[in-house]
Amino acid sequence: QAHHLTLNLIRLAGMLPPVSAALRQIYSVPEMPVQAFGLRFPTPVGLAAGYDKDGLGWRGLAALGFGHIEIGTVTPLPQNGNPRPRVFRLPPAQGVINRMGFPGQGAEFVSRQLAGKKRPPGLVLGVNLGKNKATPNEEAASDYLNLMRVFAPLADYLAINISSPNTVGLRALQGKAALSALLAEIAAERQAQASQLSRPVPVLVKLAPDLSDSELDDALEAILQAGMDGVIATNTTISREPLGAYAGLNPQTAAETGGLSGAPLEAMSTAMVKKIVQRTGSKLPVIGVGGIMDAAGARRKLDAGAVLVQVYSGLVYAGPGLVQQIVTGLKTDLPRSN
Repeated sequence: QAHHLTLNLIRLAGMLPPVSAALRQIYSVPEMPVQAFGLRFPTPVGLAAGYDKDGLGWRGLAALGFGHIEIGTVTPLPQNGNPRPRVFRLPPAQGVINRMGFPGQGAEFVSRQLAGKKRPPGLVLGVNLGKNKATPNEEAASDYLNLMRVFAPLADYLAINISSPNTVGLRALQGKAALSALLAEIAAERQAQASQLSRPVPVLVKLAPDLSDSELDDALEAILQAGMDGVIATNTTISREPLGAYAGLNPQTAAETGGLSGAPLEAMSTAMVKKIVQRTGSKLPVIGVGGIMDAAGARRKLDAGAVLVQVYSGLVYAGPGLVQQIVTGLKTDLPRSN
């Protein structure tokens, strides 16, 4: 309820130019441009998928200083997601557990929120794509291809979400054979679209932090072979080991099923960023996401090799000034470490 109230307020702000102008002034950030995936990002800090699932508030959110915003996850058809309750806060750990299950109003609705809307200056807009819960994995490619056809003309980049733990069987698509087959179809669709679009749309793949080294190697081989443009690392984790470092947790809440995000995820996701960069060099630029709660956390992702970072759970605990704090800190207070 708090999330929907906040999103509706920020949506209203985006529709009222004087209000959005005031927010831009209050939450102004220094320019810190980054070139990645053939795009120019005004700052390295973006909003991860999951916050603005249906594309309702992105224009207002841009006023908080985000260099890019990732809409979604969007599915072809509307769906309710998993039964409630499905979001649980862990305040002593600054963590969140969610088992949302891609709730949303579907591709047709989201496309209407993007088509013909005036973009805030410089904002890079991504759309995160997922399959419907009712679609079997054997037919998952059709969901992703249909979504590509809808959103390639509307987005600056597309993200293929195969790593949410909250849609049964979805993470099986990260396996080598399944991922190779899926990405081959996605690559073919992108090639088919090339003559219809003014520029090729970068396609990124979002991976889980729970992959073993061999599973990660297989996934990266498939991503490179298909010619994808980059990786988003990482989604939430199904592990509860990171919670062992925190005292005062409600054991019942900590045991809830779903994906764990926030501060407990930071070290795990940063390690995954580092592994991906070490294995692929500059061949696959990485967006680092997971547990970034302040400028120091963002710096650790960038030092691990990420070219951009995204936040979400950090906003729950730090509030709307988080982006300003991070970008200002990266620009002035935290020189890149060796």
